[in-house]
Amino acid sequence: SRCPHRLLAMALQDILVNWTPHETRVAVIENGAVQELHLERALERGLVGNIYQGKVARVLPGMQSAFIDIGLERAAFLHVADLHSAGNGKSGGGDAAAAAPPVPIERQVFEGQTLTVQVIKDPIGTKGARLSTQVSIAGRLLVHLPQDNHLGISQKIGSPELREQLRQRLSALVGKTETGEYTGGGFILRTNAEEASDAELADDIAYLRKTWAAIRERAFASPPGTLLHQDLTLAERVLRDLANDDTAAIRIDSKLQYEHLRAFGATYTPGAVGKLQHYSGERPIFDLFNIDEEIRRALARRVDLKSGGYLIIDQTEALTTVDVNTGGYVGARNFDDTIFKTNLEAAGAIARQLRLRNLGGIIIADFIDMTREDHQQAVLAEFRKQLARDRVRTTVSGFTQLGLVEMTRKRTRESLAHVLCEPCPTCEGRGILKTARSVCYDILREVLREARQFDPKEFRVVASAGVVEMLLDEESQHLAGLSEFIGKPISLSVEPGLTPEQYDIVLL
Repeated sequence: SRCPHRLLAMALQDILVNWTPHETRVAVIENGAVQELHLERALERGLVGNIYQGKVARVLPGMQSAFIDIGLERAAFLHVADLHSAGNGKSGGGDAAAAAPPVPIERQVFEGQTLTVQVIKDPIGTKGARLSTQVSIAGRLLVHLPQDNHLGISQKIGSPELREQLRQRLSALVGKTETGEYTGGGFILRTNAEEASDAELADDIAYLRKTWAAIRERAFASPPGTLLHQDLTLAERVLRDLANDDTAAIRIDSKLQYEHLRAFGATYTPGAVGKLQHYSGERPIFDLFNIDEEIRRALARRVDLKSGGYLIIDQTEALTTVDVNTGGYVGARNFDDTIFKTNLEAAGAIARQLRLRNLGGIIIADFIDMTREDHQQAVLAEFRKQLARDRVRTTVSGFTQLGLVEMTRKRTRESLAHVLCEPCPTCEGRGILKTARSVCYDILREVLREARQFDPKEFRVVASAGVVEMLLDEESQHLAGLSEFIGKPISLSVEPGLTPEQYDIVLL
């Protein structure tokens, strides 16, 4: 089992695909270490990119938002900033349009109105999906903006000369009307189209325009709540979005999906087809490369660093916090160097954990306090360098007065923990439980409260074994005193199915 690890470490990037009819799991490996994990379940497919025929259920002028019914369990959310309109400066109307104040949402949509909308954020927690009426359809080389009149070039193509050259080539292929507008909407050229031929670009333009025409045709004939267009499966998005020039191999353990991806890739991503490999070993592909152990570690609060330090990661509804600790690391010459080296290692580890766990939103990193300004700047530079490898957009602020680093990471899908786990039914997600003594005192107060309202012959307390044991032992004197005070007998009964905090008081 060691040989594949050595082969894997030689490649800059490998992508492993574990496919079953009910679930697809994808791991991105760089230099032998897992950098990203993606999961998709057949019954819980993500909605991002899907296009629906929606119906306005409610307009909220105070929030400049509307709730849209798209046929899901919860109504989806549309903010005025995500409405496509000239008044919002979203139709490429130039500086004048961009400078104009946004048109209030109540003047743009009304209850009962039918809208074609696209999901830009999956439902997360108790929040419904977030929508936009600015539709975009991703192809292999281009992103089509059918309602826009704009040509854009990926920001990752840095050379100004190359960007202008690509813009002119794309402009000629898209074509213009007599009024000077681009024919059939706008396009954004993706990073992997940097070296594409005119023929390849023309094919992608034709495919995207045909896709939009089919969506519009279905929209005219479909009632609200209809799914008009669904984004690619995770396995297909591997070829479209994850594979790049640095990818050495894409290994997939299903012969059926391997053949499907070869056919799909031949049409849409011919450059990635040669990297596809069918893994036919006896051991599961994720077992071979120890991915399941990585997933287990990615669900833990504590992340150990090689130096002996460690991270504590806590994910809440509002934000994610990362605390850095030196732990057992004492290898540097002095305490300042120990802290500095731990923080440097933590910067890379935090960036990797954000990708691995798919953590988004507001993130606060509490590095160990550093007294030297040059150490702070070096750690911050290393942190930004590691985050630059992230395919998801991140924004990092400097150190605050309290020595914290604030950052944001764009969140479009649920985190790994939210996909794989659910809150504990015993503690209800708090992570702590009341002590048996605290529950005993709750019970004594409740019996007294019931005794003042009712007059039964006897009170029976039904609780967990630990609570009943304490009432019979350490708290027996208090129980007897209460029974004497209310003038009623109090009996105890153990119910194995109850959690430590649950109890019931039966009036007999």
